[in-house]
Amino acid sequence: MTKQYDLLVIGSGPAGESAALNAIKHDQRVAIIEQQSWVGGACTHQGTIPSKALRHTVRQVMRFNRNPIFRDLGDPRTVTFPRLLSAADDVIKKQVALRSKFYQRNRIEVIAGVARFHDAHTLMVTREGRERRVTAEKVVIATGSRPYRPDNIDFNHPRVYDSDTILGMQHTPRKILIYGAGVIGCEYASIFSGLGIKVELINTRDRLLEFLDDEISDALSYHLRHLGVMIRHREEYTAVNASDRGVSLVLESGKTLRGDALLWCNGRTGNTDRLALDSIGLQADHRGQLAVDEHYETSVEGVFAAGDVIGWPSLASAAYDQGRSAAASARGKEQCRFVDDVPTGIYTLPEISSVGATERELTEARIPYEVGRALFKDTARAQISGETVGMLKLLFHTKTLEILGIHCFGAEAAEIVHIGQAIMKQKGEGNSLRYFITTTFNYPTMAEAYRTAALNGINRLACEN
Repeated sequence: MTKQYDLLVIGSGPAGESAALNAIKHDQRVAIIEQQSWVGGACTHQGTIPSKALRHTVRQVMRFNRNPIFRDLGDPRTVTFPRLLSAADDVIKKQVALRSKFYQRNRIEVIAGVARFHDAHTLMVTREGRERRVTAEKVVIATGSRPYRPDNIDFNHPRVYDSDTILGMQHTPRKILIYGAGVIGCEYASIFSGLGIKVELINTRDRLLEFLDDEISDALSYHLRHLGVMIRHREEYTAVNASDRGVSLVLESGKTLRGDALLWCNGRTGNTDRLALDSIGLQADHRGQLAVDEHYETSVEGVFAAGDVIGWPSLASAAYDQGRSAAASARGKEQCRFVDDVPTGIYTLPEISSVGATERELTEARIPYEVGRALFKDTARAQISGETVGMLKLLFHTKTLEILGIHCFGAEAAEIVHIGQAIMKQKGEGNSLRYFITTTFNYPTMAEAYRTAALNGINRLACEN
């Protein structure tokens, strides 16, 4: 029997969207299945877009309040959390409209409903009690993830939130407890503290974001504390008690922390529980995630997966590229890019971005390296904009001058890092610290921090020799 489609994609987040668009551009018959009322997935509606929109507005308020020129115009401004959400809603609507046009313009059918497998080529899509049967030669699972919810916490209580439901909070707490100091927890700690809300950030590990370069992690800790965040390391919870008067978090160490609300940010779960994977002999791990090979194919032939549902790195940027690669593999392309060189972008206040190795990794690997730094406070552009917090840090090989790692902390870090990333991608002598020394940068710009950092590193080598 002829299949209705060449490719069916489950989920319209970044991975699903890019998979569908890649397939349609290669003249395949494509449909995308989305259980929500609007396309875009969690990235658009609960994750990347709303949280970054919230952060941007908070950052603008903070800049206004610390600028003496604006102080002459009136008292410092405060913004309620519900008012902040309205700004995010405007961005979400624009994103949904844009993404909807992609499907319309490319004539990709969007099927509304919840999908489950009947067999490896057949999906049953249920919506409002009605069921539709669709078939395809290949399937890409791009269902994303959702916050992990322990069974012993009452997430129905109006004072208990996760990173999805916090976007519906209709009051501004005086103090909020954030359990989990991963990327999401640290970003929301920045947002709430920027609003003047007291924040207690509970970290289950020894330091914040341990995958970062130690110096960058230390800088994040310092500036979160500067914003007023109380950070508690090496703590585990035993109970959460919520009432009309507030929330208390009981820790294994014997402490009891109290606040007006709790935001749970400790882990995520792949959205695979409704797919009926057993019917095709596919099994998710304990976190609901799917294992794939270097072609993004699961253990079931013809069934592929991409995005948060396969775990690391769980970034929208990576998901776009993974979806394209999965679609390419599904149509029979022998070689596809396996996404394993993703830059880190963390939208705290200030933001963080890095690519390549950390000092700890290089030291453990016994690779001889040196460090070049440029402090933002010494750059003219940062002084003009008032964004003087932060630095650019280059790690390079002492013999070849090859760039081994780039770590940036400060305003627009996620933009700045890509200049260095482009040089790191060059082959042979093209990847060298000398590029930044022999290239003329516009002045004043933040990009010239690369020249400053490169000269700092070269001078350190000269001093050693």
